[in-house]
Amino acid sequence: MPTGVPGSSPLKLDFPQSLAVYDDYAAAQKTVDYLSDNKFPVEQLMIVGTDLKRIERITGRLTNAKVAMGGLLSGLWLGLFIGLIFTFFTDRNILGIFVATMVIGAAWGVIWALVGYAATRGQRDFSSVTQVVATRYEVLVEHKSAARARELLAGLPGALPNPFA
Repeated sequence: MPTGVPGSSPLKLDFPQSLAVYDDYAAAQKTVDYLSDNKFPVEQLMIVGTDLKRIERITGRLTNAKVAMGGLLSGLWLGLFIGLIFTFFTDRNILGIFVATMVIGAAWGVIWALVGYAATRGQRDFSSVTQVVATRYEVLVEHKSAARARELLAGLPGALPNPFA
């Protein structure tokens, strides 16, 4: 399907060819930027991350106190939001509504957080942040412009053209 046709995916190229492969995104981005600076039609390029890895960084140990504090803060935010909604429907004792919904929200937040933590039975006593990253980045180009892109890329110092392209 041609790229300019309504309904076609913006993440598709017509008969893409590999232009270069890099170990980091910055190098792939530098290649595209260099081609852009040389007036190459960059809409005919695509950077594709491959060899995906899931990285999980452990940020701390979970305890009942930390879980309860997280539930308390989460419940306070929810209570504040619900209190705000309630104030749209009344004009009496707005401060009282906020205080009541926040206290109830905090209590429910602590209860549900501790119940959820207890349900894990110590299977996951840590907190973490997860990210999916690519280990290789390939710059693809539409076949009709591949020769011109390779010609321009030859002028980029440190460029790593794909020998198999």
